[in-house]
Amino acid sequence: MAKQNVAEQFVDILVRAGVKRLYGVVGDSLNPVVDAVRRNRAIDWVHVRHEETAAFAAGAEAQITGKLTACAGSCGPGNLHLINGLYDAHRSMAPVLALASHIPSSEIGLGYFQETHPDQLFRECSHYSELISSPKQMPRLLQTAIQHAVGRSGVSVVSLPGDIADDPAPDKPLETALVTTRPTVRPGDAELDAFVRMIDEAEKITLFCGSGTAGAHAEVMEFAEKVKSPVGHALRGKEWIQYDNPYDVGMSGLLGYGAAYEATHECDLLILLGTDFPYNAFLPDNVKIAQVDVRPENLGRRSKLDLAVWGDVKETLRCLIPRVKEKQNRRFLDKMLKKHADALEGVVKAYTRKVEKHVPIHPEYVASVLDELADDDAVFTVDTGMCNVWAARYISPNGRRRVIGSFSHGSMANALPMAIGAQFTDRKRQVVSMSGDGGFSMLMGDFLTLVQYDLPVKVVLFNNSSLSMVELEMLVAGLPSYGTTNKNPDFAAVARACGAHGVRVEKPKELAGALKDAFKHKGPALVDVVTDPNALSIPPKISTEMVTGFALSASKIVLDGGVGRMLQMARSNLRNVPRP
Repeated sequence: MAKQNVAEQFVDILVRAGVKRLYGVVGDSLNPVVDAVRRNRAIDWVHVRHEETAAFAAGAEAQITGKLTACAGSCGPGNLHLINGLYDAHRSMAPVLALASHIPSSEIGLGYFQETHPDQLFRECSHYSELISSPKQMPRLLQTAIQHAVGRSGVSVVSLPGDIADDPAPDKPLETALVTTRPTVRPGDAELDAFVRMIDEAEKITLFCGSGTAGAHAEVMEFAEKVKSPVGHALRGKEWIQYDNPYDVGMSGLLGYGAAYEATHECDLLILLGTDFPYNAFLPDNVKIAQVDVRPENLGRRSKLDLAVWGDVKETLRCLIPRVKEKQNRRFLDKMLKKHADALEGVVKAYTRKVEKHVPIHPEYVASVLDELADDDAVFTVDTGMCNVWAARYISPNGRRRVIGSFSHGSMANALPMAIGAQFTDRKRQVVSMSGDGGFSMLMGDFLTLVQYDLPVKVVLFNNSSLSMVELEMLVAGLPSYGTTNKNPDFAAVARACGAHGVRVEKPKELAGALKDAFKHKGPALVDVVTDPNALSIPPKISTEMVTGFALSASKIVLDGGVGRMLQMARSNLRNVPRP
């Protein structure tokens, strides 16, 4: 049996950790690793057109599966392209191992061709970033990197010079048992005692939920019923908490809707569950706040806290539910449910008149039809910008669908690359990329990756020929829009030229048929929908203190738009509110 080299050993350890694919672009210093992948039947190399796509795809796969994924870039410019996708994966708490191939070890520090220092470059977007300088060092260092990525839910980066990758591996490497799952964390007894007292003393409680409530839907509902609490959510909490929720009062933040803002400000006790909601101007400063989070560094960094609780949301609520006293008064809950329904009734009127005849097509109408036609277990990947708004307002969660995007990092061009990673996890599951024309055109080259691997991703392109979210930011800052117009091709024709299904939609009556045809198509498809660039309207009353980006000044600012099927859900919840 031939002796292994370091690259082969590296790949074997990845396989042992459960990695199924290595996303990247081949090149010089990376060649030994790529060749090792070629000869290992347990792992595949996914050749993308841009390394940024590789990192986004790996991050998306990790978010869908909850398991370790991997990406790679060759020395210098190659691995440097990974950085934006790795920032996103790290901030999304996706366990990703990135291989940053490096220049020859003898040339490091001497200004060699394509020299960078990846072990330093990636430190801010990783829990662990180290350079392998010896074959003997590799097994333990890679295993340590894997433990960091899985155990702390984020990115680890291993820098590996090409010459070391090609060196003989140690004869008997130490094989440590690898961590592949995370434990649950229960709060301490003192914190639980204080939490119970705080809950029992409060008359009006509101729960505000983030992505940390994943897997805890039943516990959140049971707890809300016991303490008669309205339940709001952040954007990343929507898919986990909004469905089958009779206590739902919507979403807070600039993209928010409903009564979430009021519920968080009019309560006696606000409980933040698994959320690192960054927009502290939307959080109250005159109510008691308790926060539950599995990551202690998140506790109290967005708002003042009266109680910090270190623990998993699910385990914490399991401990609390038997101990807290059941509240009998639901006046606050019912008041917020009515406010929520009234708020949705008001905004839905803006886009219910003649939408099926409006040209250019209302993007709200596109999102609404997409929500109706997409599979019940579809994965939606969402571009940053206005696609975030349409997904937040119109895509209905049900406990089986997934909605992922660059919700914490806020990068453009994420939807198509994320769709690649999501589709590789299950070719039979419907994956829909909700792409803006700006984001899609930024990494459009990787539409060819869909064609190359015959990935049946459906790209629904919201094409308004502008960077409309940036235009909105300029508007509220009192600036004229400038540099935000895109001169676009016929994207459907581009898709067909690439060998995919492509159709352009300019009239509302053509939309449903075009989407149905795309969904029936067995391979990749793109539906280029020409949408109204003026679809966004601002409420008539705006504070003189304007917003920048997603920050709120003195008063609440929301986007006026439709809310899809959420209105029906809110009306349904009102049936349980006692009438006077």
